[in-house]
Amino acid sequence: MKNSLLLRSALALALATPLMASAESQLVTGAGNAAARLDFRVIVPRVLFLGVGTGAAAATPANNTTIDTVTFDFTANPAAVGTGAAAGTITGNVVPVRVIGNNGQITLAASTTGALTNASADTIAWSEITATSNQAATLPSPVIPNTGAGAASNVSLSSGTKVTDRSANWTFSYANSAVVAPGTYGTTNGRVTYTASMP
Repeated sequence: MKNSLLLRSALALALATPLMASAESQLVTGAGNAAARLDFRVIVPRVLFLGVGTGAAAATPANNTTIDTVTFDFTANPAAVGTGAAAGTITGNVVPVRVIGNNGQITLAASTTGALTNASADTIAWSEITATSNQAATLPSPVIPNTGAGAASNVSLSSGTKVTDRSANWTFSYANSAVVAPGTYGTTNGRVTYTASMP
């Protein structure tokens, strides 16, 4: 009975005490070397990062809720409206972009919910907005569709068959191909959503 109680107490103590990590050891007496081996593991999760604008500028990828705005303002040069000339004031149209992934080919696609609209329900089609990439071969800007999801473009791998780490600057332009009614377009449907996909 005493032995049984002692055994149960020892077992309970062993279960309650965290196990200590132990490595191999070798004792050599006399001549010769002693050797002990240690195994290592590195556990890497699947990672996919897309930063467009402020979120792409950080040295270390992280969540960032800032949504940047690109503005084409013709107030200072109203005679240029509909001529194809650039807006008098352009802000935020050079946008940093970064894509990181570690599980194969990444594609990027843009989507919208309809034309840029002002407070009077006048519209400008998204086909008037285009982007060029300073790294077009490795991180091209996907075409912005007039509505819905657009065609995806490939981001080129940077290492092996699975790893991508690409950065670029996308420069946005407004075609200004037609005279449109006055107003601030983008008060409705003024957002493009970019989506990165990876296996």
